[in-house]
Amino acid sequence: MQIDLNGHTLTTGATTLKDLIEEQGFDPSSVATALEGTFVPRPMRAATPLTPGARVEVLSPMQGG
Repeated sequence: MQIDLNGHTLTTGATTLKDLIEEQGFDPSSVATALEGTFVPRPMRAATPLTPGARVEVLSPMQGG
């Protein structure tokens, strides 16, 4: 299916947010996630299904100042 990941169209076989994070090589313990603009806590990722056209944001913390 096609989804929007961080503003880019992506074809994925992932069916949950957890699967997508693993598929794309993100470190699940160090990213924040949102689906359709709503924050998804880490414990809820495995139970959060993806649908065609979903808008997903995966954000890594930034350091600096």
